[in-house]
Amino acid sequence: MRIAMVGQKGLPAQYGGIERHVEQLSRRLGLAGHEVLVYTRTWFGTPSENYAKGVRAVITPTIYRKHLDAIVHTLTSTVHAIRSKADIIHYHGVGPSLLAWIPRIFAPQIKVVATFHCIDRKHQKWSLFARFMLGLGERCACLFPHQTIVVSKTLQSYCDNRFNCLTEYIPNGIEEPAAASHEDESILTKFGLEPGNYILMVSRLVRHKGAHHLIDAYQELERNGRINGKKCVIVGGSAFTTDYIDELLRKAEGDPNIIFTGYQSGCELKALFANAYLVVHPSESEGLPIAVLEAMSYGQTVLASDIPENMEVTRTYGINFHNRDVRDLQEKLEFLLASPNFVADLGERAKEFVLLEYHWDDIARSVDTLYCSLPNSKISAAEAPSIR
Repeated sequence: MRIAMVGQKGLPAQYGGIERHVEQLSRRLGLAGHEVLVYTRTWFGTPSENYAKGVRAVITPTIYRKHLDAIVHTLTSTVHAIRSKADIIHYHGVGPSLLAWIPRIFAPQIKVVATFHCIDRKHQKWSLFARFMLGLGERCACLFPHQTIVVSKTLQSYCDNRFNCLTEYIPNGIEEPAAASHEDESILTKFGLEPGNYILMVSRLVRHKGAHHLIDAYQELERNGRINGKKCVIVGGSAFTTDYIDELLRKAEGDPNIIFTGYQSGCELKALFANAYLVVHPSESEGLPIAVLEAMSYGQTVLASDIPENMEVTRTYGINFHNRDVRDLQEKLEFLLASPNFVADLGERAKEFVLLEYHWDDIARSVDTLYCSLPNSKISAAEAPSIR
């Protein structure tokens, strides 16, 4: 089948959960024999057209403005996918799903799938009008596609209760990370770090991800002499949020123990994950956070806010603090900093859990089965190529 992925920023996945989700899924669908078109925004990069076996990065135009970028790119990508005679158009995110009606009306032979990744209208960076449109996008994601996928059971309950929509639960995933590399030491040295001697947060730097909560809690422990020599490392870049990043930099100004690395990927990100003491994820709103799954796959204990989407993963195999409660975050962080044996043991159990329950191979297999089960699909589930 020819499958068009629409809504992500593109390939290769530089940052963002949706981008990594699409990249991992597309690679496996391509290896299984499908032709996958991954639409990429003009400003995102210039990947080779044949990005991987069976996967083509297709660059279509957009308008690089906060409120126009995603929707304009979705429109141009949808038109291209229809003209390319795609068998399936798969929209990622509720914003792009606003246009899922276009193939339903103008190309009824194409099957439409949407993945509901997150309740985006809760994100504080959006204006009131943008939040209204994202709310409308939620309805479109549940109304127009032949099948709607949700990445968490919390979102599944939300769609059922709010829109009376039956959805398919297929979560985000991870793969087993590579073994530690001899390059790790030089990478850590570049940032002034030592193995096991820093707290890590990995996220886009947008307000709802809660980096300011972590800084406040860490600095209070620092004033009280309770950080046990551990630095605080925040990995991530802007998403039209330079004002927020400036606010974070002002908070941390003059504190050499708080390190902003900017966006990192590849060997650098792997080294930072693999050698952290623990990982903090203080987000106020999520879908199902890939950053948490990745941290756990490296054997890290994760201290996360107690929003339902985080709790699906961290209730048993992580530690939680009350959402937006800096005092509770501070107390939990202090306990973990003083309990290295507990942190190491919980991290190992977390790794076993996520590799068993959230592996990308299983997730891609579930998506492939869903494609093949759509009405009048070109390939039946029994005839589908095997994803290993």
